[in-house]
Amino acid sequence: MNLASLKETTEVLTIYYDGDCPLCLAEIHFLEHHNQRGLLCFVDLHRPELSGDVNCELAMKTIHGRIGNRLISGPSVFQEAYKRTDLKFVNYLFSCVWFRFFYAKFYVVFAKYRHQISSLIGPCLLKLSEKRYPRHSKKDTPS
Repeated sequence: MNLASLKETTEVLTIYYDGDCPLCLAEIHFLEHHNQRGLLCFVDLHRPELSGDVNCELAMKTIHGRIGNRLISGPSVFQEAYKRTDLKFVNYLFSCVWFRFFYAKFYVVFAKYRHQISSLIGPCLLKLSEKRYPRHSKKDTPS
């Protein structure tokens, strides 16, 4: 895969995330800011009325996403998410087989200890993300 093929991605990816996890919220906040083409949707797993037919218990253990009718999980969710952002360098990294191999190994350990990791660094990363990428209210947006 090359960067030119990333621009061809037009399918919307829905990401199911843990809205009580500061680390998850920081990542979602970051992705929201870089969702320039509007190809990412976000669903908090703590709102079961929105999560559809996703197994929330399983999705709390490893990240899940949906592209059309296809459900994906684990590191491939991040690969698909970053394809849809304006972050060319990250897109390039995820297009490299060696990076995806090491990232997949890292993700297995991360997912197992996500709550402990999040309690240590999540709140700080969330504050940094919110400071770096402030949300705009409707009144801040020109009409």
